[in-house]
Amino acid sequence: MDPAEAQPETAPTMLPEAPPAAPAGSPPEAPPPHARGARLLWFLAIPAVLVAGGLFTVQARDRSGRQLATATQSLAVETVSVLHAVPGAPVSEITLPGMTQAYSESPIYARVSGYVRAWHVDIGAHVREGQLLAEIDAPEVDQELNQARAVLAQAGANQQLAQITAVRYQSLIKTNSVSQQEVDQNNQNLAAQQANVQAATAAVSRLEQMQGFEKVYAPFAGVITERKTDVGDLINAGNSGTGRELFHISQINTIRVFVNVPEEYSKQVSGGAQAAMDLTALPGKSFAARVIRTSNAIDPVSRTLSVELDVPNPVGELLPGAYANVHFKLPLRVVPLVIPASSILFQAAGPQVGIVSPGNLVQLRSVSLGHDFGDTVEILGGVAPDDAIIANPADSLTGGAHVAVDPAATPGNATVPGK
Repeated sequence: MDPAEAQPETAPTMLPEAPPAAPAGSPPEAPPPHARGARLLWFLAIPAVLVAGGLFTVQARDRSGRQLATATQSLAVETVSVLHAVPGAPVSEITLPGMTQAYSESPIYARVSGYVRAWHVDIGAHVREGQLLAEIDAPEVDQELNQARAVLAQAGANQQLAQITAVRYQSLIKTNSVSQQEVDQNNQNLAAQQANVQAATAAVSRLEQMQGFEKVYAPFAGVITERKTDVGDLINAGNSGTGRELFHISQINTIRVFVNVPEEYSKQVSGGAQAAMDLTALPGKSFAARVIRTSNAIDPVSRTLSVELDVPNPVGELLPGAYANVHFKLPLRVVPLVIPASSILFQAAGPQVGIVSPGNLVQLRSVSLGHDFGDTVEILGGVAPDDAIIANPADSLTGGAHVAVDPAATPGNATVPGK
């Protein structure tokens, strides 16, 4: 037997049989059920995806529109900071110009005519009351005094004789040696001689006083501010022409200051009110002053009240005739409110401030201004302490505008000057 023939036969491979072909002209076979379900699922999923995408797009656009509207609205609404007005100082300080004068000053004239024999003080000399200033040589007065004294001596002698005669006749009348007429005549002569003595005595006293005027004395303690005479000058006492001033003396231990106070403050300045004074010649120094009296009348031309103050000057630092600044601190009947000057709008309607109402609407309110302190201004009317005032308002700010208040940027209240 052939070996090849001895190998066992290999079983033939079995292939799946193809489905028999459909006869020609027969209808197609229907797809299986699972294929029909998948195909329906796809038809339903695609529209759902499209609808979901459309909804997402619409929502995105709506959200973007709202964000844009919010951003636009936030840009259209102005953000502002607010503050509140605060009460000002209870007193108002005003500074007025004044002129210093000596408490007492007087020109010194000669009471007797003659020539200046000597002068003993010059300008700037501090003198005491009764101190000798000058001597005048008046020989006419001296001679008239000598004559008056001689007349007085003559009158005294005649009086003595008349008195002796009158006494003698009083004794003789008792014995009827003389008549009553003679007694009366001698008594009358005695009375006349006594009157002559009195007249002569008065003449002597007058001339002695005139002779005393040959020495010129200081009428009060002070400083000599002027000397207008020299040795040998002819002095006229004024009885035959215009008198000539010899010296000018001023009392400066106390200085008077005269100030014209405006009418609006006239009721607040009264006697005893305290003030302070300074001079440009003495920078950095202040002197206490006190109101002594007022004129109690308003000048119809200047509309001011004349006020006199006294300033102690024990060491003579203050000089008469100097320009002075007088500072008054006057109590206010109504305490004004104070706001920053930057909060005021100056427009055609006058000074105004912007007020934020509870609905965050702007209200422009006219105000009455008081004193301007630079950074702050007094408000006499138009705002209340609880009003929310816009700080640093723009010139374009209008009434009725809607604003937003930024609490973080609110600067707070105004600073009151002097506190």
